[in-house]
Amino acid sequence: MTHDHDLVLRPTEAQTAAALNPPAGRNGGDLVVETLAALGTTTVFGLPGQHALGMFDALRRSDLRYVGLRVENNAGFAADAYGRITGEAAPLLLSTGPGALTSLAALQEAAAASAPVLAISSQIPTAGLGGGRHGYLHELPDQSASFRGVVKSVHTVRTQSQIPSAIEAAWKSALTAPHGPVWVEIPQDVLLAETSIPVVTGGDAFPEELPPRVELTAVAADLLSRAERPAIIAGGGVVRADASRKLRQLAEVLRAPVVSTPGGKGAFPWNHPLSLQSWIEDRYVTEFLEDADVLLVVGSGLGELSSNYHTFKPRGRVVQIEADLGKLESNHPALGIHADARLALQALLETVSPRTDETAPERVREVLARVSDRIAAQELTLEQDVLASVRRALPADSPSFWDMTILAYWAWSAFDAKGPNLLHSAQGAGGLGYGFPAALGAAVADPTRPVLAVSGDGGALYSIAELATARQYDLNVTWLIVDDGGYGILREYMTDAFGEATATELTRPDYVALAESFGVPGVRTSPETLEADLAKALAAPGPSVVVLPAVLRMFAPTHLG
Repeated sequence: MTHDHDLVLRPTEAQTAAALNPPAGRNGGDLVVETLAALGTTTVFGLPGQHALGMFDALRRSDLRYVGLRVENNAGFAADAYGRITGEAAPLLLSTGPGALTSLAALQEAAAASAPVLAISSQIPTAGLGGGRHGYLHELPDQSASFRGVVKSVHTVRTQSQIPSAIEAAWKSALTAPHGPVWVEIPQDVLLAETSIPVVTGGDAFPEELPPRVELTAVAADLLSRAERPAIIAGGGVVRADASRKLRQLAEVLRAPVVSTPGGKGAFPWNHPLSLQSWIEDRYVTEFLEDADVLLVVGSGLGELSSNYHTFKPRGRVVQIEADLGKLESNHPALGIHADARLALQALLETVSPRTDETAPERVREVLARVSDRIAAQELTLEQDVLASVRRALPADSPSFWDMTILAYWAWSAFDAKGPNLLHSAQGAGGLGYGFPAALGAAVADPTRPVLAVSGDGGALYSIAELATARQYDLNVTWLIVDDGGYGILREYMTDAFGEATATELTRPDYVALAESFGVPGVRTSPETLEADLAKALAAPGPSVVVLPAVLRMFAPTHLG
């Protein structure tokens, strides 16, 4: 008996001839770039190094576009954003030792945010592997061990014949829900040696699906259908799974109010009658969610931010849909459904019974009014005006990337993203330096839209070198730097906790002059002129910098009421 898949695997005469006569001058690096191209890759990010030169030389013989950044960590942030925007696994080519290790913070952010990044690193020559001390430049006793606790999966290569399968396995791992960063390492001599292996022409680029268990969605649908006060928390998993439309349909069928987490920004329409927006850190919203008799949590582990700093104490039943198995019931007991958000929401849509509840929109309006009144009582007009100016200046379909800075903390709660997959921040792992290099990666992914990056002056100093990258590739990124003379949020934290701040004040450059020294236009703005200056910069092609000298304050800790 012959199966269909047996016929698919039989090569044609032309394929056989090409396989038997591979072109001369190829090496292990060619197998890397050929496999990436066969999987559908068009663009790679990275930074060359001595052991990785075989990969980089092979790029010259390929059709792949290479975007080189100035620091490996920034290259990782750029790949992270490219993966978020495109939904593809973004290759990140790195060298051994210091180059590889410098990417760790970026890979931690990608892991926390479920961004698909395919990191491919060189290794010392195979003769030096095995944990000894051979004295090779960049040598680590066990390089992959440095990444095993950060990335989703580790794939080691020791021979050229292993390269295509290892990269394909890593690709599938990166794109199987939950998305995440993966690590492949290949020794220098394997990359450099001439190869007689046929050109890689095919690859299975389809990741495994993660459907929900039918018996669990049946129980969840019954709970939600019979609920008196259902509510929904939409996390980043909704955005990663491209499930925003299904979420809206389910919320409308159930008449269930929806609040988005910082990672789930834009997952539900901001001005929808059932939208609690993204005031997840507000005590009034927390109390509303605690009062739900059935709470559906989609694509969130209910971590620190999403649980209002672990003050959230649900009184009703919790149904949690989560692709990351380790996050199921990790913070609250629940009916845990291990599944991709899109597939699970579809299953619920097919099985729930519609609810009629005319009071839900009014209850939502009441909560949002209480939130608004609480913020208004704190006299934070400057902060609200600055955020509103950014929103008006930024085109509705343009993505924005926010560093860990006070204005970003405001944005998590108070900024209308205008849609899913448009607002991104480093709130997953919380490291500095994300905003600008991530925005560069997004601009590479889609050059048709201007991209906004927002940083404080402290975070900006992490990625100043990438002004050269922005200029070299003429990327459409406008970088808003809010200059308050130091690490503003840490200044607030320390002053509140200890009465005064230590190690938070910074000597910083003239950012406008510095940008212009890279050939990037810069302008110093004010809160009054921010909207016009930012809109002008975003409308101009190529990179630009807008500097806003301002000391912003956070709203009072919302978990204190």
